[in-house]
Amino acid sequence: MRPSDSPEETLTIKVKASPEAPAETWTLTCDPPAGSHPKAAEACTALAAKQDPFKPVTSKMCTKIYGGPATATVQGTWRDRKIDAKFSREDGCQLHRWTEVAPLFGDVPKVR
Repeated sequence: MRPSDSPEETLTIKVKASPEAPAETWTLTCDPPAGSHPKAAEACTALAAKQDPFKPVTSKMCTKIYGGPATATVQGTWRDRKIDAKFSREDGCQLHRWTEVAPLFGDVPKVR
């Protein structure tokens, strides 16, 4: 068994269309792509393309581009590292971070 095949290498992704909306929740493992994620292979490819896809935004200078009220949380373990990351689209920096790994969030649920 390769390390990435172990249950410890599982991510739980929760995506909300707005603060009041119910969360869509998926699990994801990579190598091979599996779990309940609707686009597991695309999500794994997006994660693999980034050196540190869960690195938080550290820039203080971000454009005031609002990408919508959707938010996401990702928790679990990836590449032997504990992950507890929050994503939003509240400004240009956060929107860029979201877009870099967008397949991880599946199709963002519609605001109801």
